[in-house]
Amino acid sequence: MDSTKQRFFAPCPRGLEGPLEEELQDLGVDQTNKTEGGVAFHGPWSVLYQVNLASRIASRVLWEAGRAFYRTEDDVYRGAYGLTWPDWFEPSCTIKVKVSARRCPLPSLDFLTLRIKDAICDKFMAVRHRRPSVNTQRPDIRIDAFLDATSATFYLDTSGEPLFKRGYRVDHVEAPLRENLAAGLLRLTGWTPDQVFVDPMCGGGTIPLEAGLMARRMAPGLARSFAFERLLFHDPKQWNRLRETARTRQLERVPSPIYASDRDPAAVKIAQRTFQESGLAADIRLRQANFLNLDPPASQGVLLINPPYGVRVRHSETLDELYPKIGDRLKQRWAGWRAYIFTGNALVQKLIGLAPSRRIPLFNGPLECRLYEFMIVEGSMRKKPRAIHGNR
Repeated sequence: MDSTKQRFFAPCPRGLEGPLEEELQDLGVDQTNKTEGGVAFHGPWSVLYQVNLASRIASRVLWEAGRAFYRTEDDVYRGAYGLTWPDWFEPSCTIKVKVSARRCPLPSLDFLTLRIKDAICDKFMAVRHRRPSVNTQRPDIRIDAFLDATSATFYLDTSGEPLFKRGYRVDHVEAPLRENLAAGLLRLTGWTPDQVFVDPMCGGGTIPLEAGLMARRMAPGLARSFAFERLLFHDPKQWNRLRETARTRQLERVPSPIYASDRDPAAVKIAQRTFQESGLAADIRLRQANFLNLDPPASQGVLLINPPYGVRVRHSETLDELYPKIGDRLKQRWAGWRAYIFTGNALVQKLIGLAPSRRIPLFNGPLECRLYEFMIVEGSMRKKPRAIHGNR
């Protein structure tokens, strides 16, 4: 394998393509191409290890195994069969094939999935006289194929479990925020670990956990395994060196306080267990509290709220009451802070009674959302300067 010219693609939550590209560049990836739904990048095989280990925003890392032009399903079969799958993983591995498409003229993605699976298995039978079996729930190897109008691109998923599964989560609360979306929100706020951070509606603790990992410089992939470890050309020595280097970069404590709270005692207990499992319990100051009674712990800092926004709240009139109270509390008590509200409620801007300085469209799964920025100043919020993140 030519280690200098590999092509990869990192999908991410929609709306976070820009922050992901910036993050990859920070990790030393110098050939990136932002597209809808993720970022394509080039580099040596070692960059694959680095991105899987250290990216906080990517959902997966896909290695481009090959491309083929097609007109029929048989062309797609031949394109998949022409790749050297037996050189990449053992026939004892279980596989799953996933096909997605845009402007594909062929009528059935299910049939294409079957043809690609057949091509891979037929290639194994021809070369190794054994074929992998299919496991759609927990496969050893995931193969992704993407078809546009004329070409099929075949990928090996090198991550395995999605990268937002950090390996620390011990329990779940209703409608959790995925970890890579939480990390992307933090990056969009411009928060840095030397600033005080508050999440007053933390739920199961996803956002403060990500803040703690960032502040301690803890690579998000250190506590988990990856699919690339099953590939035949995996280099365990190089991988272990990279992990050890990441461990040596960790800080013993967070530079500035991180505060988390929630009014729900059950959510606070889940957050506490998660923080303990991750080794961050001493770094995140957690308490049970209602934000409407909460005062800021410092004269300035960053506040990020992911309040309920109707999908998991039974009575909309409850939200009609909640958002104005959030706005009032911010105006009355949180002057000097940058406040961010991430919500899928389209009425939040009207209900909260504050004028946002930024509105960033994002998606939480299929749900269209916005991240609103509010610069909390004394008096009216109607005339305030636009945030300039470069001067923070």
